Amino acid sequence: MAFWAAMMGGMAGLEGMEQPQQRTGTAAVRGVPPVEDERARRALDLFGNPAAEEVRLPSRPESAATARRLAEYVVARDWGLGLQLAEHTVLLVSELVGNAVRHTGARTFGLRMLRRRGWIRIEVRDPSRGLPCLLPVGELDTSGRGLTLVDQLSQRWGVDLLPCGKTTWFEMRVAEN
Repeated sequence: MAFWAAMMGGMAGLEGMEQPQQRTGTAAVRGVPPVEDERARRALDLFGNPAAEEVRLPSRPESAATARRLAEYVVARDWGLGLQLAEHTVLLVSELVGNAVRHTGARTFGLRMLRRRGWIRIEVRDPSRGLPCLLPVGELDTSGRGLTLVDQLSQRWGVDLLPCGKTTWFEMRVAEN
């Protein structure tokens, strides 16, 4: 448990940014609270649905909150895949977006969500060809945990180099109804 507490405390340098909140009470049982649901709908109206096509977001720290809302809405509402999977997806999206915002110098980044039988795949595309690096992390380290979280919570992840940039992605298994 100390490992996960330490992992959650670092959030890959996103200190001071809006973080996914723990939900308690009946709202967690029903899914996305109405206020967050409305914010997600506004984000969908502004940027589009990442499950339909790649959406472009400005490369600013506050875009992490928008990406989390979009991801949670798609996984929980559109795909109906459950709250735990939505929470893990939101956390990992936050990590990939945080890396794209902090380390690429890009003006925008892309978010795309794909679903196929038994799997979901989340992609963050940016114009940098610099590769992310999975670093060893000590228990007391306060940053550098992002890809460790991605590695621990997803079944697989990777980076696809493109002619002009890269796509960093992760995949998670889902139970089919």
